[in-house]
Amino acid sequence: MTDHHVTYLGLGTNIGDKEANIRKAIEKIEESVGDVVRQSALYVSEPWGFESENLFVNAVACVHTSLSPRQLLVATQRIERQMGRKRKSRNGVYHDRIIDIDILFYDDLHISYPDLVIPHPLMQQRDFVMIPLREVMDSQQ
Repeated sequence: MTDHHVTYLGLGTNIGDKEANIRKAIEKIEESVGDVVRQSALYVSEPWGFESENLFVNAVACVHTSLSPRQLLVATQRIERQMGRKRKSRNGVYHDRIIDIDILFYDDLHISYPDLVIPHPLMQQRDFVMIPLREVMDSQQ
């Protein structure tokens, strides 16, 4: 087996066929990032940080990858664009999105670059991340 890194990805969507968006993102992660070894159930949540009439569907996936943190960021952003995401949040302003993929953890690394912070700095404030993350981590035990 090749060396792999354990990463946890948070996924969210609030427009279109939300369950299909999560499934498609997971498929694309399998194709270009690595093996999805565990995945949470889907969780419905209110928008966080902005107003929208559209509820979110969220999930967390544990992925074994050979990509570096920077390569992982590039790959997840490419998946977002391939699925039709036009813009990321700007200056803390969030928008409806077809898919959002956040890197929550990458091994035990702590990284702080302007465009990449691991562990994800806001996840503790977000039940829609923490609940599925605990589910996936507890399933490892």
